[in-house]
Amino acid sequence: MIARIRKLMTAVEELRLEMGQEISPPVRRVMSAAVIANPYAGRFVADLNDLMTIGAELGDLLTRRGVEALGCEPSAIQSFGKAAAVGENGELEHAAALLHPRLGAPMREILGGGKALVPSSKKMAAPGHTIDVPLGHKDAAYVRSHFDAMELHCTDAPQADEIVIAVALATGGRPLPRVGGLTHETAQGDDGLR
Repeated sequence: MIARIRKLMTAVEELRLEMGQEISPPVRRVMSAAVIANPYAGRFVADLNDLMTIGAELGDLLTRRGVEALGCEPSAIQSFGKAAAVGENGELEHAAALLHPRLGAPMREILGGGKALVPSSKKMAAPGHTIDVPLGHKDAAYVRSHFDAMELHCTDAPQADEIVIAVALATGGRPLPRVGGLTHETAQGDDGLR
């Protein structure tokens, strides 16, 4: 692994009640994150290949950690998402290099599918800034019940020369969805949309 990891974090949530209504089965969500050194901090570099390679490495590592923390089969995952926050000596394109070219392939391989685009967000941030990691249905982007997010707050990151990268996974959508549209049960999952 070429990533220089300072810190790994994993948080699991289990949603059991919403507005007094039981959620059955409970929806389990996980966010797995890493704080890494930014190899390009403080300087412009045209070729961002090292960050793309790190993105693939972390896509594998963070997805495996997430599935393990949920204690379920990878096939039980219905939603996924990713996000990155870059410290002040970096640039937004560093987050894009981590997230977009190569991170999704190892996620999909581990999960045994994932036709939809992996929802993502990126930002410049100082230590302690909140990062929202969007979630969407992994096989059918039009499944509205799975539009959601998890929030990451790391008090000591990203420092100026660091990047925080996170992957979120969930075994279901929002609790008590009632805004209509395609559902997990009716989605075909062939084209990544429906």
